[in-house]
Amino acid sequence: MVQADPQMLAAAETVVSSLNLPRGSSEFGIYNPADGRLLATLPDLTPQEALDAVGQADEAGRRWACRTARERADALHAWYELITHSAEQIALLITLEMGKPLKESRAEVSYASDFVRWYAEEALRPAGSFRDAPDGAPTLMVRRAPIGLAVLITPWNFPLAMATRKIAPALAAGCPVVIKPSELTPLTTFMAVGLARQAGVPAELIQVISTTDAAGFSEALLTDSRVRKISFTGSTRVGKILLRLASEQVLRPSMELGGNAPLIVFDDADLDRAIEGTYAAKMRNGGQSCIAANRIYVQDGIAEAFVEGLTEKMRDVVMGDGLGPGVGLAPLISHQAVSSVGRLVEDAVQRGASLLTRGEVIDGGEGSYFPATVLDHVPAEAELASTEIFGPVAAIQRFTDEAEVVQRANATEFGLAGYVFTENLDRALNVADSLQTGLVGINQGVPSNAAAPFGGLKQSGLGREGGGEGLEEYQETRFYNVARRETERGN
Repeated sequence: MVQADPQMLAAAETVVSSLNLPRGSSEFGIYNPADGRLLATLPDLTPQEALDAVGQADEAGRRWACRTARERADALHAWYELITHSAEQIALLITLEMGKPLKESRAEVSYASDFVRWYAEEALRPAGSFRDAPDGAPTLMVRRAPIGLAVLITPWNFPLAMATRKIAPALAAGCPVVIKPSELTPLTTFMAVGLARQAGVPAELIQVISTTDAAGFSEALLTDSRVRKISFTGSTRVGKILLRLASEQVLRPSMELGGNAPLIVFDDADLDRAIEGTYAAKMRNGGQSCIAANRIYVQDGIAEAFVEGLTEKMRDVVMGDGLGPGVGLAPLISHQAVSSVGRLVEDAVQRGASLLTRGEVIDGGEGSYFPATVLDHVPAEAELASTEIFGPVAAIQRFTDEAEVVQRANATEFGLAGYVFTENLDRALNVADSLQTGLVGINQGVPSNAAAPFGGLKQSGLGREGGGEGLEEYQETRFYNVARRETERGN
């Protein structure tokens, strides 16, 4: 297993030491999943301290809402420039606290900064309309206004991208923010928000809450009358709890929840492209992604060649510390994650799946590693066929015809992402239309884009992030009916 490059590790630790982190009377630790070492400590804030932050953000938000669209856009552009200038330092920090390979952390910084740039531009294009009523009497005006204070709850797997995807549209719309990052990866959020403040965003406008009391935080803030919006990325189970709390104040919810993504490879797919795309959809972030390919369906005619090619590619991936040279598979986020993935694999094998490749599982003092694994002929009743794997396990099933595979792909309560590989354009679009998912990757394994709406159907969530739709999530639609004096209509 590859160890961290000493120079890279030293540079990453320098980034941590340079952060101006707050201190508190009660603190919790942040640990490197590659080796279990303590990286830093942060205040374990109480719900009342979080409510104090709500007050500060709410007051700052009143002033921010009065800023012109150009002023808000300029601040976001400046934030984008600072993120870009600090890209390598942020990438090192992401890998250190989250674990992913440095190459992927660099890609995350690029993806995350795109949200800031996109919403800097969207801020200058506020939606609205001005038109006559059909009967010709009044004038109808429709305007957009900031929804108000937004509570943002982000996960650990993409600590920068999930933060900017929420913060940037909120600021563009004119809203203040209270953000609670995962207690596993909060350092990246503190660094990103620090850069936003350097860019001219008022210090009180974005409040970062570090806490291990997620339930207490949510209950206190989502029942506070000053809060008007909740945006959450995480599990469906927690999302349902937050929706119940949000109903008390009738908050606007955005919920990006669990997934069980089907990936379908048809006989007429380009084999090399299908293997590369499947590998990307499965192995990005070590499979720790809500849109990771969870159920891989391969048509009979291409199955043997596809399985052979994917198995070879999975077998060749280099596992190790994300700061090590050539590493393509880094540690999972925790020992608990390793145990969970291992249990799913063993269940599938016991139910008849063929284990084609899996290396040594390393789960101890040296970090939380699970090797790239390929399972073929996975039975539908295997637990991983209906559960998010969140690990580097390719679970392959075979199919014969299109109608059959679409029915199997939709046989889940989730509907976040899906993937289709075929060289037939009609088939690609027809199957994409038939999949009950919020987004579909056609002949590619990484469909997300800052300029496009991201979100799911069914129990995978509500609302959208990214694109113009993402800005609307932080805006209220207001309608003015303006009476007009009747005038003689002439030529």
